[in-house]
Formats: sequence, structure tokens, C-alpha cells
Amino acid sequence: MQPMSAVIPLPDPAPRARDSRMAEREHHKLAKRLRRQVGQAIADFGMIEAGDKVMVCLSGGKDSYTLLDILLQLQKKAPVPFELVAVNLDQKQPGFPEHVLPEYLAGIGVPYHIIEQDTYSVVSRVIPEGKTMCSLCSRMRRGSLYSYAEENGFTKIALGHHRDDMVATFFMNLFHHAKISGMPPKLRSDDGRHVVIRPLAYVRESDIVDYAAARQFPIIPCNLCGSQENLQRRQVGLMMKQWEKEHPGRIEQISRAMGDIRPSQMADPNLFDFLALGRRDGAPLPDAHAWLAGGEKQEEPEAPLPPGERPG
Repeated sequence: MQPMSAVIPLPDPAPRARDSRMAEREHHKLAKRLRRQVGQAIADFGMIEAGDKVMVCLSGGKDSYTLLDILLQLQKKAPVPFELVAVNLDQKQPGFPEHVLPEYLAGIGVPYHIIEQDTYSVVSRVIPEGKTMCSLCSRMRRGSLYSYAEENGFTKIALGHHRDDMVATFFMNLFHHAKISGMPPKLRSDDGRHVVIRPLAYVRESDIVDYAAARQFPIIPCNLCGSQENLQRRQVGLMMKQWEKEHPGRIEQISRAMGDIRPSQMADPNLFDFLALGRRDGAPLPDAHAWLAGGEKQEEPEAPLPPGERPG
């Protein structure tokens, strides 16, 4: 008799199917959370109004892809009509994959425009080799985007900064510039001609990482120019990650605190009238020069000599 061949059992497809369904449910929950957080930020800060023409600045990174994606979802059921246009600045970095963003945006049917401006050559010429290019590059990019927004009638400029970016900037200004300031969710540009909004103001970076992976956005890495991340910002980022690891929820607490400022409990006389606090009626304002003298007794002037006498 011929020996019976061993029967190899086929893998059970059920666990794989369950994993797929579970991953899909988690993605739907995450997308719902992001829509709620972005919608809350828009409502809290009046970011978008009826008839707005919003320029969504798309860099090709996870943050700006997520921003555009969530705004497109909200646009379908928003209480007011508004227009979205994706705008990318092609800075002519060597090796930049120019086809990625146009193909993606055309594929999802979003109006878009690519600004072509060789800021890379300017930055490379001005910044010494080995030095960080990010600061100058960012300023030039902002100028180009602002100019395009003005020329094309955009009423709002949407950027992809998230909650963790805003907290990190707060600490950067605190540690290195001795001031309490950060990235506001909404601001008017220095020249007064543009309103900038950050709809991801309530969104955690870790959620954006997960969302971008689930959506499989065609990410373009920001390392094509060879510039390194700013060392100070990197140190702040590592500090925040360590805090979150040791004390989960701390970054969220800091973020909430940035929206609950008590001027009378700080020390800025431009925000709170400390001079008037507790001053009795009619009391003069303090003499700064006298206080700065440190209480030192002033020498009395010598009496003048009688006429005809000379000093000894």
C-alpha cells in the first residue's frame, strides 16, 4: 500500500479578517476624533466663515496631508459654504519628486496650484555649509505663500501645525527668548493683510502619525535639501516625549493651560494694571529713579564760601 500523504491544513482566514475589521474600526474612530477636534478648533476661534476661500498649504508631510483630508470631510457637512484650494511651493530642491503632489491632488479631485520658486538656490548661497537652513527657508516660503494668497483673493491661509508644535514653540520661546508666547490657533500676519489659521490646534501628533499611515498618504520627506532639524527644537521635542512617557497627559495639560491665561497672576504690567492695584486715592505713582537709587543717602551740597575767601 502507498503511504498516505500528509494533509497540510490551510491557514484559517478568520483571524486575518478579524484583524482587518478591527483596524478599520480603529481608523473610523480616529477619523471621527480628528473631525471633532478640528471642528471644535474652527468653532472656538472662528477660523472659517461663510464664503471663505481657504488656501491649504500642502508640503507633502503627514501634517498638511491630514489637514487637507479632514477639512475636505468637514466641508461636506459644514454649516457654512467655503472653498478649499491646496497650494504647494516647489522650492526646486534637488531630487524633489515633482509628480507626487499633482498626481495625488488630481486623483482626489481637489483644486490645487503649484508655485514654482527657486528659494533653494538662494538659501544655499546665503547660509554657510553645515549650518541649519530651516529658519531662512521658512521665512522665504512664508513670503511666497503670502504673496500668492494676496494675488488670488484667499481670505484664510491654513497651516498644518498641530498641538505638539504649539507646545514646543511655547517652550522654545520660554527657554531661548525669555518670553511667554507661542503659535496661536489664529493670527493676523505682521503686515495685517492675511489671516492664518491652524485647524489642527487640538490634534496630537501621535494621532496624525497613525492617521497618515492608515490613509497611506504619499509622504515626501523633508530631508532633500540636506538640512538638519534645529537642535534647540529637537531638544525640546525629546523633553516633551520623555515627559509624556513618564507622565501621560502632561502635554495635554500644558496645551490646555496655554488657553487659560490669568494676567493678574503673571508679571506683565502691559497686560494687568499692577500700579493701580491697592493704591490709595490720591497717592502718587512710585518714583522709579528714587527707587533705583537703592536708598542711598544723597550728599548735601557744601555751603558757599563767604566773599573774598579761597578754598584751603
